[in-house]
Amino acid sequence: MTASKKDLENIIQSLSTDNYGGFGKDFVHTWDKSFGDLKAVLEVASALKALYKENISVKTFQSGLAVSIFRDNSTRTRMAFTSAVNLLGLYNQEIDENKSQVAHGETVRETANMISFLTEAIGIRDDKFLGIGCKYIKDVGEALDDGFKEGVLDTRPTIVNLQDDLDHPTQSMADLLHMIEVAGGYENLKNKKIAMTWAYSPSYGKPLSVPQGIIGLMSRFGMNISLAYPEGYELHGEIVDKAKAFSAESGGSFEISNDMGKAFEGADFVYPKSWAPYSVMEKRTELLLAGQNKALDDLEKECLENNKKFKNWVCDEELMKKTKDGNALYMHCLPADISGVSCVDGEVTKEVFEKYRIPTYKEAKNKPYIIAAMIMLSKFKDVRGLLDFHLKTGLDRAKSIGNKCCCCG
Repeated sequence: MTASKKDLENIIQSLSTDNYGGFGKDFVHTWDKSFGDLKAVLEVASALKALYKENISVKTFQSGLAVSIFRDNSTRTRMAFTSAVNLLGLYNQEIDENKSQVAHGETVRETANMISFLTEAIGIRDDKFLGIGCKYIKDVGEALDDGFKEGVLDTRPTIVNLQDDLDHPTQSMADLLHMIEVAGGYENLKNKKIAMTWAYSPSYGKPLSVPQGIIGLMSRFGMNISLAYPEGYELHGEIVDKAKAFSAESGGSFEISNDMGKAFEGADFVYPKSWAPYSVMEKRTELLLAGQNKALDDLEKECLENNKKFKNWVCDEELMKKTKDGNALYMHCLPADISGVSCVDGEVTKEVFEKYRIPTYKEAKNKPYIIAAMIMLSKFKDVRGLLDFHLKTGLDRAKSIGNKCCCCG
């Protein structure tokens, strides 16, 4: 459906961004942000999405860099960050640490400053090892604070956490926006049930940050959370405690079980996703820091064998029948381990995944807008006024020699 200019004006004027507390601050973990700040990011992301669809440019920066550092593999988040900063008018430079002076012992403090001349935003993914990713992001942030204070940097870049060992905020916020769109408003999520469950995977060492991000965020919106995993696959205790406290504050509920079927019963949303046990991730980090590569290989084999004990933890059609009216929304951060497609046995059957394939793609589509919203709200005090300016200016996003692109009429 095409939005009229009046519709867009109403969207922009309704933004609750006046009291955003994250101006000039990084976006590291959702649980460190107020409810109002989270709502503002979601609203701005929706506005950016609407403007983009109507071919209205939101190019806010006339020049400048964004820098991305990926210490783990990525497709969706890598492209989402590049898309987001390009949307705002920035050029993304990805740093390959193997080709930088980091390989020769350059310190975090020095690297952070050297990549930040004329840089407006820095995206960092460092999710593989407990206690390392979050620390690295905070170390970079402290180095930027020092560089800006001492006049080395003319502007202090905003850091966006593209996934660390604790949280995956751009993913969980994109997931939440998807749920809001399906439910018809964030207020309609209250007391809706979401099943965040472990699911079998033939691979090892998947981070805990996705399930932790989901329970840490959805508990802020009054949802009834059912967290389920096989015995021994616990998450980070402190984050579980935060989610329980948020649920109590928001009027939702929080339960933990070792029964995937129980978690699916009456659920409005299901999120079956594999992760490694917290205790295993702790041990993995210790072995890595000690350089014990043989022990790391042995740990991987041990964990893969343990995973095989729970091959029945799979999202299939019978399990989906247990959900509310048998029609819960299946969600996943992607790529999912699909039985009979990407692996022999995995997190979800090909029949269930194919039914929800397009919705999961739409879920992923939200991430560039979430990232762009995080950056805008950190860099500009009056985002409502800025978006209103873009709307009134009416510059075409896609235009070549006076002609719009084939998609935009």
